[in-house]
Amino acid sequence: MNLRNYLLRRLLLIIPLLIGLSLLTFTISRVVPGDPVGLAAGPQATDEIKEALRHDFGLDQPLPLQYVNYIGGLLRGDFGRSLYSRREVRDDIAVYFPATLELTLAAIMIATVIGVPAGVISAVFRGRLPDHLARIVALFFVSFPAFWLAMIFQMVFGLQLDWFPIGKRFNVLDIPPPTITGLYLIDSLLHLDFDSFKLTLSHLTIPALVLSFGALASITRVTRASVLEVMDRDYVRTARSMGIRERTVISRHVLRNALIATLTMISLEFGWLMAGAVLVETIFDWPGMGLYAVESSLRLDFQPIMGITLIYGLLFSLVNIATDVAYGIIDPRIRYG
Repeated sequence: MNLRNYLLRRLLLIIPLLIGLSLLTFTISRVVPGDPVGLAAGPQATDEIKEALRHDFGLDQPLPLQYVNYIGGLLRGDFGRSLYSRREVRDDIAVYFPATLELTLAAIMIATVIGVPAGVISAVFRGRLPDHLARIVALFFVSFPAFWLAMIFQMVFGLQLDWFPIGKRFNVLDIPPPTITGLYLIDSLLHLDFDSFKLTLSHLTIPALVLSFGALASITRVTRASVLEVMDRDYVRTARSMGIRERTVISRHVLRNALIATLTMISLEFGWLMAGAVLVETIFDWPGMGLYAVESSLRLDFQPIMGITLIYGLLFSLVNIATDVAYGIIDPRIRYG
């Protein structure tokens, strides 16, 4: 099977996944105890006002018809309206999603740039000081909860040393760069606005570091295990016996073949970071999808939660497809089927 047919088949398989997610989230939103209409209308609302609001959002219709209408809206790119704010969920996601994406991309880049070399060094110096240090640091990052590290970083680097801001995505009194991609770092570079770039980077640094720690530890451990496994292969011994330099053996023969497992872990961690950024975004008051989901959950505003779930499901699927394609680039022996 060629690459185009493989991609087409994988993309078509996303459709039943999204249908299943939509059905699951729709069902949960309708059976969870509580009165979202009452919360949205306010404590002083009369029964007539509540009924009018319920009718306006179609919540007085039979459940099967509500689901059919919801799917019909999704086919038009309509995620519905927020019961609390009355805004289109699509418009809210367009604002909040780039913030989470930028934070997650920064975190996974930090984890990859540090984790892969650390794993390789740990494997090459197995049983020696660099190996012990890398394993201790990885264990340290996995052991401490993210919320504790976030607060420690805020107090030390934000309040005491005053190196970085302790929250928000941009200064409240400053104007962010004009939107092109929604990613402030990229938008500021596209406009050659280096002041905005530095300001964005200062706000992004601590949240991205905190979010990256768990992924960094996992990538380091997987890379170390993969490199150790490949280093015991016969073709690596043959390369060494031919007098090839150790650095060339590691970079050309070991690392290339060990990257498959590491790439798998990176793609999985990216999806987990996207979905797990809720805590970091809440602590740093980062205006992303996680904070949006928390606020919507507290208000029993299920329309945004359903939209967020579908977006995450779609993104996770696309990342997995991209990872499978990257396998063939790293190892040409892999065939798509």
